[in-house]
Amino acid sequence: MNRQAQSAVLFLLGAALLHAGATDLYLRYVKAGLRPLLLAAGAVLIVTALATAWYERRRTRGGHGDGGGDGGGSGHRARGGHGDGSGRGGGHAHPEPRVSWLLILPLLALILVAPPALGSYSATRTGTALQEPLAYPSLSAADPLPLSVVDYAGRAVYDHGRTLAGRTVRLTGFVALDHAGTPYLVRMALNCCAADAQPVKVGLAGRIPPVLQPDTWLAVTGVYTPRVVRDPVNGGPIPFLEVTDARPVPTPRDPYDESWNN
Repeated sequence: MNRQAQSAVLFLLGAALLHAGATDLYLRYVKAGLRPLLLAAGAVLIVTALATAWYERRRTRGGHGDGGGDGGGSGHRARGGHGDGSGRGGGHAHPEPRVSWLLILPLLALILVAPPALGSYSATRTGTALQEPLAYPSLSAADPLPLSVVDYAGRAVYDHGRTLAGRTVRLTGFVALDHAGTPYLVRMALNCCAADAQPVKVGLAGRIPPVLQPDTWLAVTGVYTPRVVRDPVNGGPIPFLEVTDARPVPTPRDPYDESWNN
């Protein structure tokens, strides 16, 4: 691709990054904390594209000016270089391959098509990624107590529910069903971006809805239970929650959970 085409692609890429960062689209790709870097990268690409286009236009204009002021000597050189097999001396430009413009298609897809967040299909085929917390922060006095799926699972497994005893908690996640039909409340945990997202699962027992559809988002209220099973995929621990109430909720603005590495 020539310089003008390169600057156009850079500009489109920068615009796509700014569009994703200025909306919630970026949350489908990276964690929320990377938004400033995404916006900065988009701005740098746009400035680079504009600078490249300006430099190329200035260079082209300068080349035309030099060629017109040389009198007969320049004409002699042009005639002498007419037979140059490279095509440059004869003024024959080589057209750029049009297939290179296909590079724009991923950019258009980024702008026009928002990919769905990872859901039950990935969760049931990937083992739980639960990690032991470094600490257990104090819990608020709210009743029911809102907790992330990751926080509840960590306290239930590695703290044996000591900080959860006597508390009613509320978790939000999407439904996944294993091969035996056991329902899990799942949240995909992010380390950096969606490419490394892994599920953290909490089994549901007690008063759960009789019909559960995979990928349905639920706000689940319940109490701690010591029941723990092993994930059939990787043998990781999956704690359970004794459900007292479960209600469908809209998909949250940020479908991923970032609390496991904070």
